Amino acid sequence: MLRADTYRLPSSWETREHFREKGQFWTPAWIAEPMVEYVLADHGGLLFDPAVGTGAFFRAAIKIASEKGLAVSFSGMEIDPNTLTQAIEQGLDPVELAEVKISDFVSDPPQRKFQAIVANPPFIRHHRLSPEKKTELKQIAAQLIGKELDGRAGLHIYFLIRALSLLEENGRLAFIMPADTCEGKFAHDLWSWITGNFALEAVITFTPEATPFPNVDTNPLIFFIRKVPPKPHFLWTRVYHPNTNALKMWVRSGFINVTEKDLYVTIRDLREGLSTGLSREPARHLNETYVLGDFVKVVRGIATGANDFFFMTKKKARILGIPEEYFVKAIGRTRDVPGNEITHEILERLDRQGRPTLLLSLSGDDIETFPDPVKRYLRSGELLGLPKRPLIAQRKPWYRMEMRIPPPFLFAYLGRRNSRFIRNTAGVVPLTGFLCVYPKDTSEEYLEKIWKVLTHPDTLANLSKVGKSYGNGAIKVEPRLLEKLPIPNHVIEQYGVPKQMRLFEQSASYITNSDDWSDR
Repeated sequence: MLRADTYRLPSSWETREHFREKGQFWTPAWIAEPMVEYVLADHGGLLFDPAVGTGAFFRAAIKIASEKGLAVSFSGMEIDPNTLTQAIEQGLDPVELAEVKISDFVSDPPQRKFQAIVANPPFIRHHRLSPEKKTELKQIAAQLIGKELDGRAGLHIYFLIRALSLLEENGRLAFIMPADTCEGKFAHDLWSWITGNFALEAVITFTPEATPFPNVDTNPLIFFIRKVPPKPHFLWTRVYHPNTNALKMWVRSGFINVTEKDLYVTIRDLREGLSTGLSREPARHLNETYVLGDFVKVVRGIATGANDFFFMTKKKARILGIPEEYFVKAIGRTRDVPGNEITHEILERLDRQGRPTLLLSLSGDDIETFPDPVKRYLRSGELLGLPKRPLIAQRKPWYRMEMRIPPPFLFAYLGRRNSRFIRNTAGVVPLTGFLCVYPKDTSEEYLEKIWKVLTHPDTLANLSKVGKSYGNGAIKVEPRLLEKLPIPNHVIEQYGVPKQMRLFEQSASYITNSDDWSDR
């Protein structure tokens, strides 16, 4: 549950992990009330919440009903009974929870439909789901929308699909969801079904300062969807300040009264919104001539499968006695590069701090051809069971490392700092915290021009158009999407970069022993 009532989110790692396992982040009242306002409209009636938690939406409905003189009743589902005890402790009457069923909403849904559905569903990313659960969810998607969704869809996506399938005619749904709902690999199939069968009435987004969940690594959105024929336009809203009453009053007014200091509201074309991304601002330049892929090739960093084994400090390499020629200089963490350039001085500083800077980069030669220190170390890896790890097991032999020519530029594609391009003057190879950026011409003059293009503020501003958004303004941009980064025409003209550049003489020269050029 992306949810968060009146609880403060925990600060300890262990408690955060407990919440993440269950996907529970409680919904604040200033978010719950406008969501309930939308689904109840001026009619009241039965409110259904498929993920009740501590009852934030029920409490919001009681307040809304009191303010507007409506009669409301409640129904819902919850998989964790402990949260219902907390709901009573926070003021709900047990009678108001009498129709809440303890069960899995996605797998065991109600056998009826509803006029008003509101939820902050469990925010459980796909990598926390078992293979068996993923198979079950794909079958559910095939049944409800006519096709399976990409395996990277989290549990919250299936809550949305299931809930929409239970809407009555003219019924309303309000869900608060992470931005991956409209940025993930599955987004096209998901929204093709939604916008082909329902009317998307509004999408509400938040600035980093206004996020309802300030300690959660996600970018939340609210979707208002109605079971009526699809519409060609929708309202797109940005909330500027937290704890504002303006959002509720805007919904109550029928989306008319906008408090401009708190909200930005615009009418968007549905096709434009789906093309640009519902989480992103409206596209202002739909016909940029250039994209980054016109000038560079982007490849992910090296996936070792066991960084603690293959990536090491100089001190460890000396203790092991492994000769220097079996290593390449490497960088693993974005926070190890404080600025926009990685230099030899930075590598030396990292070495003094005990940070790894050497990657064991072995060929596929027979293990007996290596010096004794290498053989001993590889056999210790075998005793640790490394050859059986999923990624490593795909390599033949298991210790053969992916290869990269050191790229002139790196891209830090997800981190606490803003995503950024990095000049690689130290000639390192990156691990998967970075992307490799290889210009299609390697002349010094061309590299200088490309560097100016990459670091231009208008280029960097376009990252939000192709990246996945997370908490605190963080953006993750996968290799193929980075190649689609729009480059403003005036930036290309300013630095005189020719568009038509010769292709790689050997397109595989940057990645010599891996067939995986995909987004991982």
